[in-house]
Amino acid sequence: MTGVSRPGSLPLNVAATATGTRALGPGVRSAVWVQGCPFDCAGCVAPDWIPDRPARAVTPEVLAEELCADPAVEGLTFSGGEPMAQAAGLAELIRLARLRRPELSLVCFTGYRLQRLRAAAPSPGVTDLLAAVDVLIDGRYVAALNDDRGLRGSSNQRIHHLTDRLRGEADYFDGPRRAEIRLGTRDVLVVGVPPRGLLDAVDTALNGPPRSGAGSAVAAPGGRPAESVETGDQR
Repeated sequence: MTGVSRPGSLPLNVAATATGTRALGPGVRSAVWVQGCPFDCAGCVAPDWIPDRPARAVTPEVLAEELCADPAVEGLTFSGGEPMAQAAGLAELIRLARLRRPELSLVCFTGYRLQRLRAAAPSPGVTDLLAAVDVLIDGRYVAALNDDRGLRGSSNQRIHHLTDRLRGEADYFDGPRRAEIRLGTRDVLVVGVPPRGLLDAVDTALNGPPRSGAGSAVAAPGGRPAESVETGDQR
């Protein structure tokens, strides 16, 4: 079924996408990471996606077609960056995706608390997006509270089942972390909430052990920083 974008629909500013992942929610999913975040959490695993700068401009209609192309996909996951900063575009994206696939579930990460989003929306479209979300994972990343468990970066972040669609998947959200490493021609994409030590291990595999006194940062072959994808919680 072909959806039609609403008049005046603006392009999303997208940092990355991934399809066919099992690391960002139950089942086979497609994921979108938006560019730009108002938070600057210490230890954010995707610092390149914090600045509000142009990345990939894509309309919700085109992105819906892309994310739903694989018939095995059972749901979408929105992360970033900060999804609520582009809530109107993401609300339109899930609307169009569900015109094609009504059964799709939606998991969304945000650095905002749910109460704040309901009381004082930080951008247009937040109410519409929340109405479409099945599971919201809220709160900023706090490195000292990273307990290496669940589909969240730190234990202060909360998992809200806004519908019953994924309520039976509690073990997935609270259980061991999952991550996938995807090698591109010029970068490395780590999909999921990385278990502690994973990014350092990827860095060492690509670049060798760090020199004495040198910091460690995941980098792709040729020295280009890797796109180390987080799930919206370590921001």
